[in-house]
This record gives sequence, C-alpha cells and structure tokens, in this order.
Amino acid sequence: MFSFFKNKKPIVKDLKWLGVDIHSHLLPGIDDGSPDVEESIALLTKLYELGIDRFICTPHIFKELYPNTPETINSALDLTKVALHKANLNVSISAAAEYMLDENFEIRDVMMSLPNRHILVEMSYLNETPNIEQVIFNLQIKGYTVILAHPERYNFYHKDQERFHRFHDMGVLLQLNLLSVTGYYGREVKITSEYLLKNKLYRLAGTDLHHQKHYNALKYHVENGYLFDKLGKYPFENNSFLNLI
Repeated sequence: MFSFFKNKKPIVKDLKWLGVDIHSHLLPGIDDGSPDVEESIALLTKLYELGIDRFICTPHIFKELYPNTPETINSALDLTKVALHKANLNVSISAAAEYMLDENFEIRDVMMSLPNRHILVEMSYLNETPNIEQVIFNLQIKGYTVILAHPERYNFYHKDQERFHRFHDMGVLLQLNLLSVTGYYGREVKITSEYLLKNKLYRLAGTDLHHQKHYNALKYHVENGYLFDKLGKYPFENNSFLNLI
C-alpha cells in the first residue's frame, strides 16, 4: 500500500548550511551583546551545538553609546579566545565591527573590517542616514566593499523598496538577519525580508545574536526545520569567508 510518509524529507535541524556567522555581538562587555566572558562562552557553545563553528564578531562602533576602538574590540577578542581554549571549544573566532553611519562616522586609517576589506555598516531604524550614497561611495573609493546590515529592519524602506535595488546596483552587499524571516522583529520586517529573498537581493546572512532571548528564538526555528526550509537553499555567500578567518 502506498504511503505518503515514505517520501517525506528529513528535517534539517542545524545551521551548518550558513557557514560563517558574519554578524554577531558575542564579544564580552563592550556593547549591548554579551555582558561578560562567561556568557560569551555559553552562547558560542550553544551556537556551536546548532552547527556554527566559525564566527566574525561585530560589536557596535557607535560614538554616542558604544565608542569602541580596535583596541577595545581586540582586547575583548583576546579574552574570548583564552576562555575558548580553556573550555576546549573548537571554534574559529575573529573580530570586525558594525559601524553606525551617523553624523559622527568617519573613515579612519584603521577600520575594523571583515576579510578582504568588507565593512559592515548600519543606520538608525527610524531615519535614513543623510547623504547615505555619498558615505557608501567614500568607503568604496577607499577600497571597501560595503555590507549593509539587516536592511529589512529599516522602517523607512518598507514602503520604498526601490532603495534596495539602488543599493544592489551600487555594489552594496545586503545582509539578512536570520530571525527576520520568522517574524521575530515584526510583520513588516518579515514581509520585507521575503521581498528581498524573492528578488535575490541578499548576499549574506548572520545571526546578529546578542543574548539568550535571540538564541532561544533561533534554536526553536532551527530545530523545527523552518529556517532551513526558508533559507537553506538560498545562495548566501558567507562561505566566501571560510578560508579567510
């Protein structure tokens, strides 16, 4: 007797398909992410159990709230590496930054960029950065490839989707937050992420994980197979960083 259950696809319950997590806030005590080394190791261990073993941590550089520097970021990275060694956790970890493009942003001689001069930037969720295209151009002429973090979360673009196509045409890489497609950040963010996926405008993805609440939501949607069903076959380019960190 024919059974409909015989051809049922197995549920993929991990994040191995993502490759490198290129956006997270797991370095201790320097922004609104992990508050201390113990929490950093706990979160990295849990993400490792979900299948991620390579991380580029990206703490905020935001003068008004998190005035980080290469020194503060690298110091937190070193503390984390020592703790990972003690915990015998076999993950690869490096650091860049997530730059807030506000009136205080400036291009310095030393920027905390991802490999091959990829630089992760963000804006306020409420208003577009004035002269954003000029800021992007200024970074590009300095040799940087701009990655715009979580474009689906900028409220001012929800009714102006042509801006995403404009950024794409400018050579900006758009980065999805994994939880956006689950509705974690709200209905409009989910709808916008689906538009960007449908139009193949994303190039990268990341957890943007800050804390246990993010992890709990991520774990739920990984283990029920939803994230793989939604994103697992999308041609994200995270693996292009695999041999560079």
